[in-house]
Amino acid sequence: MEWINIYGLIFIVVIMIPNIIFAIKCKDGFANKWKNKFVEMIEQIGRFGCFGFMIINIPGTWFGWWSDEVFAVYLIVNVILVILYCVIWIICFKKNSIFRALALSIIPSILFLFSGIMSRSVLLIIAATIFAPSHITISYKNAK
Repeated sequence: MEWINIYGLIFIVVIMIPNIIFAIKCKDGFANKWKNKFVEMIEQIGRFGCFGFMIINIPGTWFGWWSDEVFAVYLIVNVILVILYCVIWIICFKKNSIFRALALSIIPSILFLFSGIMSRSVLLIIAATIFAPSHITISYKNAK
C-alpha cells in the first residue's frame, strides 16, 4: 500500500477537526473580506492538491523517505506541527487576530511543504508552494 500515506491522512483529519468545529460554532467565522478571485482560486487548487497528495502517492512523482530516520523525523515534526496548530486553535478560538490568522496559515503551509520534501513528493511540493503564499496572504488580508 505504498500509494497511500495513512500518516498523511491522519494529519489532515486532525487539522480539519478544529476547522470543522469552528465552522459549526461560528457560522460567519470564515467570511472572506478580501475579494481576490484569482488568489482564492489558486489557494483552493493548492489546498486540495495538498490534501490529496498528503494522502495519495502518485507513482513516478513520489519517491518515499530516504531512510527510516528521515521517516521518523517526518512523523515527529508533523506531530509537533499538528499539536501546535490545534493548541493555537484552542487558545485563539474566539480571538480574531493577525497572530491567529498567520499562525493558522503558516503552520499547515510548513506541514505540507515539509511533508513534500521529506517524502520526496514532487506534486505535494508543487501544491504546497502554490497553497502557502496564497493561503497566508488571504488569511492576513482577512484578519486586518
